[in-house]
Amino acid sequence: MRRNRSGLVSDVAFLLFLVLIYISIVFIAGNPDQYLQNIMILNAAFLLAMVTYFTNVTAGLVLNLVFIFSYGFFILYQTVSQGETIGVNTYFWLLMTPLMTVATWLFTFTNRQLQLENERLRKHSVSMAAVDQNTDLRNIVSFQKDASLFTGISIRYQIPLTLLVVKVKYWNEIRRLIPEEQLSEAIYDVSQLSKSSIRTNDALYLLDKEDATWGLMLFTDREGAKIVIERIKVKLDELNDSRLTGKYKVSLGLKIGAVEYHPETIESPLDFIVKAKKQLEYDV
Repeated sequence: MRRNRSGLVSDVAFLLFLVLIYISIVFIAGNPDQYLQNIMILNAAFLLAMVTYFTNVTAGLVLNLVFIFSYGFFILYQTVSQGETIGVNTYFWLLMTPLMTVATWLFTFTNRQLQLENERLRKHSVSMAAVDQNTDLRNIVSFQKDASLFTGISIRYQIPLTLLVVKVKYWNEIRRLIPEEQLSEAIYDVSQLSKSSIRTNDALYLLDKEDATWGLMLFTDREGAKIVIERIKVKLDELNDSRLTGKYKVSLGLKIGAVEYHPETIESPLDFIVKAKKQLEYDV
């Protein structure tokens, strides 16, 4: 509803601006004796509208006050020095110029509101999506839904369950060193090597794309998880060797934390992740 209302205000403001321009053109055409002066004032009105469009209404209105005082001083000078009377032309532009500024501000303000709303909705849809588009991996939303299933199987059949959290070292620094497309490639490559290091009945999740963090749900104990960790590190070394062929400008390093599931110490899926991330501090 808010979005529709903002769109309506934007449309009305745009139509109002067009109407004001039309009225100004008709007014100028009806006063051929002051054609040059009216054209100059119309250009000034357009300039004030453009300033408002690229800045904000405060700057536009302040400049309008400057224009009104300047124009008023000019009219006063003509009245005193040349004996001219204050006519409709003066009042017309004193009213029309601020109206153009306000119409421009309404148009730009509602458009910016719509852009912010679209960006918020886009981020919300991405966060609510169950699968990452680039890697085809399930994300943290899916993890929270699947965790209860995995933990239920672990408890019912007495199968050990371990969560690995894998994070790229110095990711924030790496983001400044390589272009965006290579960042996506790096996330994809680490995702693939992690996927190839686990069994088909295990699960891999991209927990945080911005911070390059994965979660691996393994039906094994801590000792079995160590084997998976070694596989990942070996495959990472192979990936870093491709740096010699020019694929990446930096070597990728991983920090891996592992926590085995115990229902008496792990209360929720998020608690599972937090405890696994805590183990990252010990992997240097």
